Amino acid sequence: MSPLSPATPAVHQAAALLLGYPDQHWPARLTLVRDALGELTGPGTAPLLRFCAAVRDILVLDLAARYVVTFDRSRRRTLHLTYYTDGDTRRRGGSLADWKARYRAHGWEPPEDELPDHLPLALEFAARCPAPGTRLLSEHRPAIELLRMALADHDSPYADVLLGVCDTLPGPSPADRATALALARTGPPAEAVGLSGLAPFAATAPERAGHLPGGTGR
Repeated sequence: MSPLSPATPAVHQAAALLLGYPDQHWPARLTLVRDALGELTGPGTAPLLRFCAAVRDILVLDLAARYVVTFDRSRRRTLHLTYYTDGDTRRRGGSLADWKARYRAHGWEPPEDELPDHLPLALEFAARCPAPGTRLLSEHRPAIELLRMALADHDSPYADVLLGVCDTLPGPSPADRATALALARTGPPAEAVGLSGLAPFAATAPERAGHLPGGTGR
């Protein structure tokens, strides 16, 4: 893996914070991220700053409602990365155990109240342990790219957060959804996985979602 940009751990930490649920601390979190990124240059900073600008004037309750619709009510846009490779199969349990073991091998104990493949958690690990964390993200880049594409199809500003993460990872992005899906099926974990039943992840054009009243998109 090529050397990381000095800004990459900060970008990963910022993305982890931005992908968290917008609670009462969101305004302070957003200001912290915006101020920190404003002092940095490097891959991933521009898309994250664009996201910050896009959501700056959205009320916390409105953004929280959009967050739930975006990430919690659609399997196509889940933040749990093993779903893109393992689906709802028995293999997923082994994959989750592997993620947890990777964290512990580098002295980091993931919280018990969140699955280890949750993208914000993986980004926080990458911020704390840049080399192994970025390697883990890179291994699951097809899943991250599938999520990015689904968010873009959904007209969600969160697509820029995923774009920022992808910009920090080595190598080219998959050319399209079909390529990303094929890589998710055949790439790490290096086994055949249970995507055959995941119709929502097919490479056909997805359904267009509606919009929340007064908002830019759900």
